[in-house]
Amino acid sequence: MSTSARTGWGPIGLFNPLAPVGRSWRRLRRRPAVMQVRTVLIVLGVVVGLIVWLALSPSGTAGAATPTPVSQASTSTRGVSAHSINVVFPVVAINSEAGQLGFAEDKEYNEQTYSIHVFVNQINASGGIHGRKIHPIIVSFDPANATEMRALCEQWTQGNPPVFAVIDGIGTWTGDNELCVTQEGHTPMIGAWSTITNWTELGSPYLWWTGADQAPVLSATVSWGVSSGRLAAGKKVGVVVSDQSGDQEALKQYLLPDLKKVGITPQVYTIAADLGETASTDSDATLAVERLEAAGVQSVIPLLPENAFFPYIGAENSQKYFPQLLLSDYQSTVEVALGLIPEPYEQALNGQEGVTTETLGGFDDNRPESKGGYDPGVRSCYNTWHKAHPKPIKGTTSFYIEEQGPIQAWCTSIRLFAQAAENAGPDLNRRTFVTAMSNIKDFPGGLSPVWSFGPKKMYGPTTYTVVKIHNNVPPSSQCDLKTNHKPQGTCWVVVQKSRPLPTG
Repeated sequence: MSTSARTGWGPIGLFNPLAPVGRSWRRLRRRPAVMQVRTVLIVLGVVVGLIVWLALSPSGTAGAATPTPVSQASTSTRGVSAHSINVVFPVVAINSEAGQLGFAEDKEYNEQTYSIHVFVNQINASGGIHGRKIHPIIVSFDPANATEMRALCEQWTQGNPPVFAVIDGIGTWTGDNELCVTQEGHTPMIGAWSTITNWTELGSPYLWWTGADQAPVLSATVSWGVSSGRLAAGKKVGVVVSDQSGDQEALKQYLLPDLKKVGITPQVYTIAADLGETASTDSDATLAVERLEAAGVQSVIPLLPENAFFPYIGAENSQKYFPQLLLSDYQSTVEVALGLIPEPYEQALNGQEGVTTETLGGFDDNRPESKGGYDPGVRSCYNTWHKAHPKPIKGTTSFYIEEQGPIQAWCTSIRLFAQAAENAGPDLNRRTFVTAMSNIKDFPGGLSPVWSFGPKKMYGPTTYTVVKIHNNVPPSSQCDLKTNHKPQGTCWVVVQKSRPLPTG
């Protein structure tokens, strides 16, 4: 796809490192609704709401695995008939969560169910997939109810109606629940939530991610750290990591080996992240900051979920210790940090930099791409959406779609599934489908600009960009993108142009 007209790019694809890429606190509105809920609840300190976060975290270690090649996938046609393909679309019952936890209902729930129907209907109206229509099974679920999620997984993979695939467009069916569908149920799944490589190895060849595998994200973080001078011989480096098994695995299997290759032996401090141990989390965060400062550590890599990242940054703020942070898409630290300035952590986070694989887009409206409008993939989704809904749907205020919002996320995931199913040919089964997935290249993505897959590459993103978090109060030219004709208060500013994401 063309990048020459993206915000942050000059004519004919020439990158302008001084060009701004707008991002603000509203950016949380572009992420999965349940992520917004869990982040806001953590900020407010509503402990009961953190159950949602726990449900979205890996509940156990994935462990080592030998990947199963696509050539050995099941040839089952379960969920496929002569005229239809049964596909499950899990959607968080966010309005129910809202009522239970006492905050406003999320209007994006309606947008999600509408959007699934819109984009499935478009495919079916065009003849379907080799004459088969997608039969959408939209299932509302509670992410805080692990028993319910397990039962749903077993129903989809073993019960009736038989299901051919599961599509999770916005990343709310996560962790071990992905493995229930794929590793145990041998059912293809396209999911937006991702973690380290072990998960796709265990779920292979059925688990495919539209989000980035976090192992190459960590590798990219180390590579950028070296090139930027944040990681260097003689420079003291620290890592703060949660005691969760997934984060410990990421540390030991990926980050530490990557650092060792460049001659870095960091000081590692572990912070409790169990939701029932908030006192321990606060104490560990304070102690980690004290020790890092006492040791003269200059650069810190956080491997912390939100409920541990916030206390850690709070401890930095309290102790007025502000090392260079190497933020990234890992645990969304680069994104979460943007939402924490100018208040409450201006000094700790303003000007910090990080690695992201996400689309750095511009405006959420129908202006030309040359003026910061939608990428081609998202524009195509918008055109379909606007044709179906020329006026705002009930409960929403605009017929435009957010470039990183739920509508385009469902659109691009559904279209990815349809492309693979189409490429699989008339003889659609699990093996032909995953083989087709492994051959998709340069697919126009949504949350990331382009998706490409391979027999051993089970995630879509192909590039990363380094961005700086910038507080734009008072307004400056660095965040000159506008929303509703008002300058954005904070943004991401590109400091290093797009580079290939490491592949191994």
